[in-house]
Amino acid sequence: MSDIISTMFNKPFMEELLRPQDIYSHRAMRTLLTRIAHASIMRLNPASMDKLYDLMIMAFKYQVQLCPRPRDLLLVTLNHIDTIKSFVRHNPRLSNQIDEAQRQLIEMYKPLTDGEFHLIRQTLLIFLQDMHVRVSVFLREKLQNANGHFVLSTSGPVPQGSDVPGLIRLFNNQGKEVKRCEFPSGGTYTSPVREGSFDMAGDRVTRLGTNMYSESAENTQTSGSPKFKQNSQADTTPNPLAKEELNLLAKLMGGMEVQDSPSGNSAFRVNLFTTDQEEEEAGTASETHGMFSVINIQATKDHRANSELARIAGEFTDHEENSDAPSSKGDHLLSLMDDL
Repeated sequence: MSDIISTMFNKPFMEELLRPQDIYSHRAMRTLLTRIAHASIMRLNPASMDKLYDLMIMAFKYQVQLCPRPRDLLLVTLNHIDTIKSFVRHNPRLSNQIDEAQRQLIEMYKPLTDGEFHLIRQTLLIFLQDMHVRVSVFLREKLQNANGHFVLSTSGPVPQGSDVPGLIRLFNNQGKEVKRCEFPSGGTYTSPVREGSFDMAGDRVTRLGTNMYSESAENTQTSGSPKFKQNSQADTTPNPLAKEELNLLAKLMGGMEVQDSPSGNSAFRVNLFTTDQEEEEAGTASETHGMFSVINIQATKDHRANSELARIAGEFTDHEENSDAPSSKGDHLLSLMDDL
């Protein structure tokens, strides 16, 4: 991670990146991102790199398309940089390198007008308009349709400097309001929230540009202790197919008879637990709840199969006792390695 971040915020690279220029093509952009990804010891084959590129492009398109206003593109960028800082906060050299790049971005883009930000946003959307790759996290959160198009919300706060839709005001030639009328806006809109911070540090307000996976995880997970408790209960739930699987195992072992209750000491015992203590605790629980049953596989009924197995095992034993040669060539190799 440090190698990749160091390459991304390298001073010559940032100077070239901030130089006024035309937007890259998809081929040039993919080549650039491939070289950044391979700046570390990580290596991706072409298929994996294609999937990674599609994922990055669609996540970026989602953030650009759902920006409340074009100026918020800078807030999204600052959210990205704040997250990258947290990755290398224990590395002073990289932290200073990122701070310098952030200062350059703020100095270049903060003074731009709303019209210039709108032109930047339209240029980016033209670059991204033909990309409609479906992403699982967007589909799961219903942020993307099955055709790859993103869902635009018709509710929530309106952008800064905008009014809640639904009101028409009429003015005369002197600029005095003479009439008001309302119309259904088709959504549930609220007043704009506070302005995000465009400084080196501060509350950016918008969630665009942050980790999209952490937000979905918070919606589906509860606190730590109940979560582990639920998992432990789920692990102890008996599998209704376990008995049938063991019966099939018994049949595959030579037509042995399967009994549901223990009888005698000659039974073949299947222990599904790590220690005897765990098995005793599970047995106590099964007697209490009546949900478990002990399955014994009797291996003494089929005398013909037992005799055949004993004869084969005896042949292997006699061959090993009468052989004076080393057991395998691997022993010679291990001995040579021990002598080195």
